[in-house]
Amino acid sequence: MSTEARTEQKSMIIEDWWEPPMPPTDLIFDDGEPMESNRHRIAMNVLIRSINQAFANRDDFFTGGNMFIYYSSTQARNRDFKGPDFFVVLDVDGTRERQGWVVWEENGRYPNVIVELMSPSTAEADMGVKKNIYEQIFRTPDYYVFNPFNPDSLQGWHLDANQQYQPLIPNEQGWLWCQRLGLWLATWEGTIDRETAVWLRFYDQAGNLVLLPEEAANARAERLAARLRELGEDPDSI
Repeated sequence: MSTEARTEQKSMIIEDWWEPPMPPTDLIFDDGEPMESNRHRIAMNVLIRSINQAFANRDDFFTGGNMFIYYSSTQARNRDFKGPDFFVVLDVDGTRERQGWVVWEENGRYPNVIVELMSPSTAEADMGVKKNIYEQIFRTPDYYVFNPFNPDSLQGWHLDANQQYQPLIPNEQGWLWCQRLGLWLATWEGTIDRETAVWLRFYDQAGNLVLLPEEAANARAERLAARLRELGEDPDSI
C-alpha cells in the first residue's frame, strides 16, 4: 500500500471516530451574591408571581429571575455574564425544574422577554453591554429596564424587522406594551411585603392590574362578602 493510500485510510479512521466537543458540565448556578437591595428582590418576585398568575392555566412557559443563563462554552468558561433580573421564555416545558437557563439544553431557546432592575452600579451595563447581548446574541424581542427607586425610569425596546432594538413609545398613561406577553408594563404604587413603593407591574390588554396570588384571593373574598351582604347575611358571622 502506498504512503498516500495509508494516509487516506488513517484520515478516514480518524473521521469515523471524531466526536463534536461536549459543552461544559461544571456550571455554577449560585455565586452567593445578593441582589442590590431588598426592594430589588421584592420587585423581581412581583414580576415572577404576576406572570405565574396571569398564565395560571398554562404550562408552556418558564419565568425566572436572578438566574444564570449559559449560552456558549466561552461565556461559561469566562463567567463574564450571569443573567437578567427577570425573564420569560415561551413555548417550552414549564413543568421542568431548572437551576438556571442553559441554552444548549433548551433546544437553543433564549428568553422572549427580559427586564433588568437597574441600580446606580448596574445602569451602565444594563443599558450597554447587556442590552447589546440581548439584541445581538439572544435576539430577545422585548427588553425593559426599571430602577425600583426611580418611578420615572421605565424604558423598553422591541426588535424590529432588521433585528435591531427600537425604543417603545409609551401610551398616554406612560405604559409600555409587551407584544410577546400580550400585557402592559407600568408602575403601581402600594405596599408589598411590608414595603411601600412604586412597583413595576403587569396590566392586561383592558388595563386591569394583573393581581398577585394573595391579591386575587383577597378580591375573591371581598366579592363573596359583598354578595352575602346583598343577601342580608353578615360575612363576619359566617
